[in-house]
Amino acid sequence: MPQHTVNKVVLAYSGGLDTSVIVPWLRQNYGCEVICFSANIGQAEELEGLEEKALQSGASKCIVRDLREEFVRDYILPTMQAGAIYERTYLLGTSFARPLIARHQVEIARQERAEAVAHGATGKGNDQVRFELTYLALAPHLKIIAPWREWDIRSREDALAYAARHHIPVRVTAQKIYSRDRNLWHLSHEGGLLEDPWNEPEEEMFQVSTSPEAAPDEPAYVVVSFEAGVPVALDGTRRGLVDLLEHLNELGGRHGVGRVDMVESRLVGMKSRGIYETPGGTILYTAHRELEHLVLDHETIQARGRIALDYADLVYNGRWFSPLRNHYDAFVRSTQANVTGDVRLKLYKGQAMVVGRRSPHSLYREDLATFGEDTVYNQRDAEGFIRLYGLSLKGQSFVS
Repeated sequence: MPQHTVNKVVLAYSGGLDTSVIVPWLRQNYGCEVICFSANIGQAEELEGLEEKALQSGASKCIVRDLREEFVRDYILPTMQAGAIYERTYLLGTSFARPLIARHQVEIARQERAEAVAHGATGKGNDQVRFELTYLALAPHLKIIAPWREWDIRSREDALAYAARHHIPVRVTAQKIYSRDRNLWHLSHEGGLLEDPWNEPEEEMFQVSTSPEAAPDEPAYVVVSFEAGVPVALDGTRRGLVDLLEHLNELGGRHGVGRVDMVESRLVGMKSRGIYETPGGTILYTAHRELEHLVLDHETIQARGRIALDYADLVYNGRWFSPLRNHYDAFVRSTQANVTGDVRLKLYKGQAMVVGRRSPHSLYREDLATFGEDTVYNQRDAEGFIRLYGLSLKGQSFVS
């Protein structure tokens, strides 16, 4: 049984099953005041009635902050510019959302003079690490309460029963018990029948993307424009970051773009199966990567690619506020100065295909690359280059 040493706690509150039952559990077991904090990072309808629900569950107040602009500017864009993709598949939608939420949670704890912070992450997953490493980096004096590591609830079925006993309304049912995380970047699905990696996902599970089979038979084209690595316009119309991403989510989702079914390696050492819908993010990653191929030299592309692997691990493993990530960001920012131009993509039946690219900083020269006649490249020069480049191989043949 927890010690009753906390007077006030700030809970990272989503209004989902876990955090809904945590409010009365904290009051019952710690005897403390519970302040709920909810970050608006693009959950859409999940925010409806959130404050009322938190108060009905026993919270003294519910603070909601609109962090969508900060989310895209300070978390999504640096990760995209680094080319970070976890295990070459996952675009890190939950991973970089947690440190943002935790940072503001810590700020509110200071403002409210709370002694503790709490989260609804389980003891099996990655989110507990992401929340708590942020707490430790920014406010190590705060007590951390992780109910899933303390209480007698052992499953989502137990949590549903607890919610029923305490008359807490929740949207999850025993029949549709997926664990979901939604924000402006993606929607993730775990649990239920997905726990058997052989099972195909139910089509009704998907919420932001059309199945490729049901997508329009006519492709859609979109031109994404970048300035110094930042997306600024679609089809020539300038848009703010949030509006741009929302538009790409709608367009990409309509054409079935951005669905991923993967088995990933959790930080705690187990494998888990997740389904991700990331339509707008998939389009942006594809466009940004192609523009970089046009304007960056080979050595920089290779160096950035090596950093991308490590950057993805840092983000996935909750080390957002680490010195190393800051150092990587400094390098990545320096590579983005010339990442300016337009990329045209064709969206069709689940695919986002690049069909055109242009930039005032393009390193591509048609007069050099052409298979036709040219006057700028002497093909005979290649003979000496090959002889020198292959010298080490020639030397090896003498000792074989």
